Amino acid sequence: MLPSTEEFSARVDAIRARIAAACQQAGRDPATVELMAVTKTHPPEAALLAAGQGLRSVGENRVQEGASKRAACAAAAPGLRWELIGHLQSNKSRLAAENFDRIQSVDSVKLVRHLARAAAESNRVLAVLLQINAGQDPAKFGAETAEAPALLEAALAEPALRVDGLMTIAPLGATADETAELARRTFDALRTIRDELAARFGRPLPELSMGMTGDLEPAVAAGSTIVRVGTALFGAR
Repeated sequence: MLPSTEEFSARVDAIRARIAAACQQAGRDPATVELMAVTKTHPPEAALLAAGQGLRSVGENRVQEGASKRAACAAAAPGLRWELIGHLQSNKSRLAAENFDRIQSVDSVKLVRHLARAAAESNRVLAVLLQINAGQDPAKFGAETAEAPALLEAALAEPALRVDGLMTIAPLGATADETAELARRTFDALRTIRDELAARFGRPLPELSMGMTGDLEPAVAAGSTIVRVGTALFGAR
C-alpha cells in the first residue's frame, strides 16, 4: 500500500535532510544532488506522488512496466522524467528509446548501437548513462572497469546518443559494516573512473548516479549527483 500524501511528503523531507547533511559533511551544495524516486513494482500513483512533491524524475526497472505507467500518468504529470535504471536487453531497446527520457543502464557496445539506431529512427537524441560494475560484483550488471573506455568511445561516436555520465550499484556484504565499506569503495572507484574518462576523451561526464536508501551518504561523499531511492519513500515491496 502506498503512503498517504502527507506521509510521503514527510518521507521526502527526511531523505532530503539526509542528503543535505551528507552534502554539508562533504562540503557540497545539496542542490547538486537530485533525489530520484524509484517507482518500480509500484502502481502509477507512486509516480504521481513523486511529481506532487516536486521530484523531477522517477526510475523504473522494466521497459513495459515503465511505458505503461508513463502513459497512465501523462495527463496528470506531463513534465515528469522517466528513466530506465534496470538491466536492458537489446531486443527491448526500441521500446525503451521510445518511452524513456534517459537510459541509465547502458552496459555494452551492442546495446549502444541498438539504442542509437532506435533513437535515430525516432528522430531524437537519447540521453544515456553508462553502467559500470565499479564494485566488481559478479552478481551485478554493468561493464567491467577495463571495458569503460571502449564503451564510452562507442557511445560518443553515436550522434543519436548523449552521454550524461556514469551509473553503478554497490555490492552487498556479509555484514552491515562490510556493505558500508564496499559501497564507499565502489562509489570512490566510479568517481575515479569518471574523472579519468573525462580527461582522456575531453568530454564532461557530469552525472554520477549512485547511492540508494541504504548507502546514499557515502555516495554523496563520493560525488553522486543522482540518488535512487525507493524503499525509504514507498516502503518495502
